[in-house]
Amino acid sequence: MAAAVVAAAAPEEQPREPPGTGVASAPAAGFPSPSQAPAGTSGSNPLSRKLRKVLETRLEADKEMLEALKALSVFFVENSLRTRRNLRGDIEHRSLAINEEFVCIFKQVKEELESINEDVQIMSNCCQEMTSHLKAAKEQTQDLIVKTTKLQAESQRLELKAQVAGAFIAEFQLSPEEMSVLRGARDGPITEGFFKVLGRVKQIHSDVKILLRTNQQRSGLEIMEQMALLQETSYEQLYRWAQGECRALTQESCDVSPVLAQAMEALQDRPVLYKYTLDEFGTARRSAVVRGFIDALTRGGPGGTPRPIEMHSHDPLRYVGDMLAWLHQATASEKEHLEAMLKLVTAEGVEETMQEVVGHITEGVCRPLKVRIEQVIVAEPGAVLLYKISNLLKFYHHTISNIVGNSAAMLLTTIEEMHLLSKKIFFNSLSLHASKLMDKIELPPADLGPSSALNQTLILLREILASHNSCVVPVDTRQADFVQVLSCVLDPLLQTCTMSASNLGSADMATFMVNSLHMMKTTLALFEFTDKRLEMLQYQIEAHLDTLINEEAAFVLARTGLSYIYSIVQQHKPEQGPLANVPSMDSTSLKAAMVQFDRYLSAPDSLLMPQINFLLSASVKQQIIKQSTELVCRAYSEVYSAVMHPDNEYKDPETILQRSPHQVQALLS
Repeated sequence: MAAAVVAAAAPEEQPREPPGTGVASAPAAGFPSPSQAPAGTSGSNPLSRKLRKVLETRLEADKEMLEALKALSVFFVENSLRTRRNLRGDIEHRSLAINEEFVCIFKQVKEELESINEDVQIMSNCCQEMTSHLKAAKEQTQDLIVKTTKLQAESQRLELKAQVAGAFIAEFQLSPEEMSVLRGARDGPITEGFFKVLGRVKQIHSDVKILLRTNQQRSGLEIMEQMALLQETSYEQLYRWAQGECRALTQESCDVSPVLAQAMEALQDRPVLYKYTLDEFGTARRSAVVRGFIDALTRGGPGGTPRPIEMHSHDPLRYVGDMLAWLHQATASEKEHLEAMLKLVTAEGVEETMQEVVGHITEGVCRPLKVRIEQVIVAEPGAVLLYKISNLLKFYHHTISNIVGNSAAMLLTTIEEMHLLSKKIFFNSLSLHASKLMDKIELPPADLGPSSALNQTLILLREILASHNSCVVPVDTRQADFVQVLSCVLDPLLQTCTMSASNLGSADMATFMVNSLHMMKTTLALFEFTDKRLEMLQYQIEAHLDTLINEEAAFVLARTGLSYIYSIVQQHKPEQGPLANVPSMDSTSLKAAMVQFDRYLSAPDSLLMPQINFLLSASVKQQIIKQSTELVCRAYSEVYSAVMHPDNEYKDPETILQRSPHQVQALLS
């Protein structure tokens, strides 16, 4: 760039010509065009050549010239004659300064490179020395390297074996921590960690069978024997602990811990230990239940609330009910305790096992319960109370059997025995009552109403049936008891009524029986399962009603004088001749009878038997009057037909019987 600047400034640095040449240089000073130059000097004049060269230069295409001019513009700030004359020198001085600076810088670089060269040389020498030392050391340690390589390979093999052995031990052996858990269970309580370790022992004992199918049978047998020994030891420790826990459950209300439930789950793999543990639990709970039952009888609850059950011994029904209610609650509680203890057990027959244990637990209270209920029953508190106690025992037998099933044989057998005993004494009481009725048969009262014995017996029957309806025993059992009770009471009662009325007249007997049967029917109609008995009573009532209807019709016919006439009409035959010729069947006799019959038609109620007014049922009374009236109308109709018949030779029969049968029926209805 400096050279370009010098070249650009060259026309200004031409030396002055001598004075004698002023004419020749004038054109140059005025920069004449090349065409104005003399022809002879155009090719040889240096100035002309330079000028031509300058003029022919294309600055926009010469990048170096542009850069030189740009650099020149940095320090060439004044365009004067002096600066133009000194331009070359300035450029050279500037170029010299730049070169001197360049030299100075490269001198430093050279010194640094020389220093680096020395360091590299030293390093090279050091590396050569180390290489020689390494060669010597390699020659000396060749055997050691071979041995080291072998040892490394052996170490890798041993490390792999150690990993395999570690994995084998981890898979088929217990860790020290797990062993300490099993050993710690001998002196301390069982924790959840014990069951995890026991499960691990069982898993190892199961997995080790794989080794028996390989060439590691000896190891497999040793591990299996070791795990079997650990299992038996652990199960023995677990059984001892569970046995102690069960023995401690002697309070009336016990709390089964979750750990005990886990212990029963684990012990189900050892049926003998499992059964022994349940027996221990049953024994402990049996003594607790017996003690609680005796306390409830004699001491009552905490603080005297509730009061002792023996305090209510004067009330047989409540006394027996409180004992059975306490026993029902205790049985349900014991089953809940067993369910909490065996909730994790998955073996078959858990429900049957629970029922068996509950039966064993409740067996202890059977004797005191039986003694007290027997005392109540044998004291014979009355047929109604006996029947209520019998139903109460049946209800609790059914309820407790639903809770514990039929395996609690002793308890259910005791309750069933007491039920049968109370039922037997109840029916004995009814039979005794019936025997008393049969032994002392009362005459019917003057009003032909039910006797006092009948009323008392029906009151007893009503109380029995009312208590039967309120009991909650199954329907089939209730119906069977109902039939038996009715047979035991009603059959002797009907027989007594029949024997009592046997010496009465037909009307009095029928009236007494209708009243008695009506009372029985009214009593039974309030209760269920009596349809057959009600139907039978209705048949008997209808039979006696027929008697009363016939008696009432005969009574009316006799009082009106139509009885004799009606009987002759019924017995008369055409071959006997005209009816008018029969004695007492003439017109005068018939007219006299019709006068009395007209009086009856004017006041039908005046001709009622006294027994009709003794009937207790108004509907029965109306039925008798209605049907007896129909019989009277039928008899009058037959007499009317006979009188009106021409063969009987009555003169002016319309004057004898002035009313037709329809008119009579209308008057009586």
